[in-house]
Amino acid sequence: MLRAVNCFGETHPAGGPGLFVFGTLEQNAAALAEEYRAKVQLIYLDPPFCTGGRFTMGKAAQRTLAYDDSLDSEAYMALMRLAIVTCREMLTPSGSIYVHIDYRMGARVKLLLDEVFGENGFMNEIIWSYKSGGRSKRYYSRKHDTILFYRRSPKVYFNIAAVGAPRGAQPRNHMRRRIDADGRIYFSIRSGSKTYKYYEDTPIYPGDVWDDIEHLHQRDPERTGYATQKPEALLKRVILASSREGDLVADLFSGSGTTAAACQKLNRRYLTLDASPLSLLTFRKRLLTAGSAITFLEDRREMRLSYREMVRLAEEPKVSVANKRLVYEGGETLSYLAAGRLEEGIFYPASYAFSPRAGDALAFDENAPLILHACDEQGKMGFYRVE
Repeated sequence: MLRAVNCFGETHPAGGPGLFVFGTLEQNAAALAEEYRAKVQLIYLDPPFCTGGRFTMGKAAQRTLAYDDSLDSEAYMALMRLAIVTCREMLTPSGSIYVHIDYRMGARVKLLLDEVFGENGFMNEIIWSYKSGGRSKRYYSRKHDTILFYRRSPKVYFNIAAVGAPRGAQPRNHMRRRIDADGRIYFSIRSGSKTYKYYEDTPIYPGDVWDDIEHLHQRDPERTGYATQKPEALLKRVILASSREGDLVADLFSGSGTTAAACQKLNRRYLTLDASPLSLLTFRKRLLTAGSAITFLEDRREMRLSYREMVRLAEEPKVSVANKRLVYEGGETLSYLAAGRLEEGIFYPASYAFSPRAGDALAFDENAPLILHACDEQGKMGFYRVE
């Protein structure tokens, strides 16, 4: 027998270190600004682009709404103002913000950033150029996004050396390949009365046009199926240049969880927020299954998920208990099933399965009342006490 119970979040021993807040920005902005005032080193925002569209996820016959991007321009700018003002409060004096946008609202968002951070806070307008998609014959094909980079203050932390790449053996700009007395390969060019040398093993730093990071393609193993997902390589460059190991990085439009996934691999803590049940569903799976290179934070790998409310399952999952295991009996199409315990409204899973099949069995702590957590493919979920 199952009895529904209230739950306000989850704590997983792996997948962190970080927090995902499930809810709207309007619901959480004030609390985030207060709790994290001057504590966040880096913020990356990849908001909706005001396309007027609705983005879905899943198989063709069962597409589920991921997020609705149908706000009119004034409502959209009100949302962006709330986001950017909240971010300014959260940033440390050495912190910075990157806002990922496109041609639709880019000019208006830049003016808003100038207003909130000051024109002197502007660092770069970065062009991310990519080659995916078709080509237009009605106008020049739109094959880039814009990333607006601003600082909180002149004390900004920025380490371009962290994102340099070796020059390599290919000559550039008609330079000549030579070898010095020590056997090191270099390229030289003469300009005016001076000769400039560039060694093969010295780094080249990215400029403000990023055409070396590919857009995710349909069969890319990194893809989660979530609409408008960005590549981890893009976030890794941002995170490495503008934060240190152990710093807190925030993303208030989490989407597929790319920011958190990159932070996990680069020894940063993350703070993310999204209001889409599919974002929460995708985030949980991605972070729990991602590889992690965490070393000095080894004892702080907890991943926390927090929510004021959730979209509940319409029907209880069919389960039984046999041989000290929770057994899934099938019937419903579930994306996630977990067995664990509940403490002060927080669920602690002992074991879990993604896309469970009939007969799958989960271990649980026999010293505590058994709690079941189930999610369907739309992100609807429920918590139940097994009696």
